[in-house]
Amino acid sequence: MDINSCQELATRRSPMCKPGSRILPAHRWARSRKPPSSANWVVLARLGRVAEDVLPLAGPENLAAKTIIDSTNPLADAPPVNGVLTFTTGPNECRAEKLQKRVPRSHVVKAFNSVGSGQMVNPHYEQGTPTMFLCGDDAGAKDRVFVIIRQFGWDPFDCGGITAARAIEPLCMLWCIPGFQRNQWNHAFKLLIR
Repeated sequence: MDINSCQELATRRSPMCKPGSRILPAHRWARSRKPPSSANWVVLARLGRVAEDVLPLAGPENLAAKTIIDSTNPLADAPPVNGVLTFTTGPNECRAEKLQKRVPRSHVVKAFNSVGSGQMVNPHYEQGTPTMFLCGDDAGAKDRVFVIIRQFGWDPFDCGGITAARAIEPLCMLWCIPGFQRNQWNHAFKLLIR
């Protein structure tokens, strides 16, 4: 899969949709009850606490057999406390599991939830290539996301099934602490293996 082959995109931000573009407003996509024809995968990049409400817009039946990259985090509607965000989920649950239950015939893969937009693509660090943690229940879907992660310039690390998102989602909290405490938003995680 080549990320350059992406031809259509659904978004709720209509101002992004220019005449002749292949960017579709999500409400138009949802009304048609038809996902973008060329899409084999969907990126869910919404505010975490409303992420579960976005999937019904597309219709779970239209998302069947598609890979859904879940980059959301279950952030509460509350300010950080000493730089630490509050989540809407507890330690034995996660947003990705809930999303997978909402679309059981789709393949949810958790990834890209603990990095800022400035480092999302082709991150460069003296210490080496950063690690992008991912998880999901479908091996084929994870393989497709592996390719995307590598194309974006990251080292993918498979943490296992979707339940592992219980550990991956809180990385967002850790990633945000230097930002909220010291206005440092240009860092990434690196898994060191001997």
